[in-house]
Amino acid sequence: MRDSSNDDGLNAEIRPDGSAVLVIDETPREIATTHAEDARREIVRLTAEIAAQLDHPVRVVVIEPDGQWPLIVSGDGGVEHASPDPAPYPTRPAAPRPTSPTLPTAAPTTPRPSTPQVEVTPRSTQREFADRSAQRETFLTNSGSDEQDEQPATQGFRGTMTRMGIRMSPGAAERAERADEMAVGQHWPGPRTIAVVNGKGGSGKTPTTILTAAVFARYGGAGVLAWDNNQTRGTLGWRTEKGAHDATLHDMLGAADHLLSTDAQAADVAHYVHHQRRDRFDVLRSQPIALASEQRVTAEDVDKIHAVAARYYRLIVMDSGNDESDPLWRRMIDRTDQLVVATTTRDEHAEAGALLLDALAERDERSAQLAANAVTVVSQADQKAPLNEVRRVIDGYRKLTRDVVQIPFDPAMIDGHLHFGALRPQTQRAWLAATAAIARGLIAES
Repeated sequence: MRDSSNDDGLNAEIRPDGSAVLVIDETPREIATTHAEDARREIVRLTAEIAAQLDHPVRVVVIEPDGQWPLIVSGDGGVEHASPDPAPYPTRPAAPRPTSPTLPTAAPTTPRPSTPQVEVTPRSTQREFADRSAQRETFLTNSGSDEQDEQPATQGFRGTMTRMGIRMSPGAAERAERADEMAVGQHWPGPRTIAVVNGKGGSGKTPTTILTAAVFARYGGAGVLAWDNNQTRGTLGWRTEKGAHDATLHDMLGAADHLLSTDAQAADVAHYVHHQRRDRFDVLRSQPIALASEQRVTAEDVDKIHAVAARYYRLIVMDSGNDESDPLWRRMIDRTDQLVVATTTRDEHAEAGALLLDALAERDERSAQLAANAVTVVSQADQKAPLNEVRRVIDGYRKLTRDVVQIPFDPAMIDGHLHFGALRPQTQRAWLAATAAIARGLIAES
């Protein structure tokens, strides 16, 4: 397809709200769409109409938040990316074919029998062969390069162009999302334990536990357990699906000897956990109806339950109570590989999380390392919270922990059963980023 002259060039802009404007001869034409994908199609359609009237392709430059896209659109709706024409490759004149020199004609002579000459190749020494082998470049060097394996863009304008037949590489935002997906899809040798903590109730520990487990299971596969490690009315069971039984961690504790024996089968653990069919992880419930005095769990009990969980699951995400002096809570910390501080943007939740980190830093060297390597998940509890207040909490935790991720307000997180798929797209992306930050701490440890 040939390029058009600059005189026929058009400009278009797609706005964040999904609407667009196409400028023709300095005259704007509004495009009343609500999605960027629809706006792109309409821009191409209108430009194709102009190209058909002019009887030649038309150049249009489309401006989006993630970049500027020059296109060539023909009258039949065909689209090409109008990248600058590359300079022609330098040509090298073909070398003349060598001709055999003309030899003088000699009188024929009678051939004389001669002794054949045998060329003897010297044998390589073992050391010489080893040196050549060490310098040899593998034939597989370029077979699995990231550049060759990278899939084309699927999002934004680049994704639209790919679906129209013009293969485009992903932009920075899509590459970052793919990197997060790879991080949470990682498997490690041996089980890993994540503890979600805050000394204040209502700070978002249970939603953080559920959604962290959901992201790990969705992107990394089965073998993820969310454990309600709480003495006093843990609510993890209230916000997740119930299985076909009423089993709790006390039932698992009673069956621990069998589950750890050689007679146990992999599916036996299903008698004691509640599978989440949508999000693909399992939940080990506490008993929130009974009084704490009737279901007291000791540090030794935590060890035994953790041994069972580590045998059947690759990843354990532990929800926790608010009493940091409880032996149950302290033993959880002893078993933790990655600490997660859950907080909302409210002052009392943020302060409680910071004080907990201070206490861990003074407890012992290992706890101090957990605190320094912690990830903070800041959920926006109030939809109308001023941005400066949200930023103040985030900036404050950046000085305390390895990473901080903000979760936007989402009505689907407030009450009832919590499912990853029910969240808004931007909330799902935020939880993916948060879980990837957590996973990178586990990768560094493996």
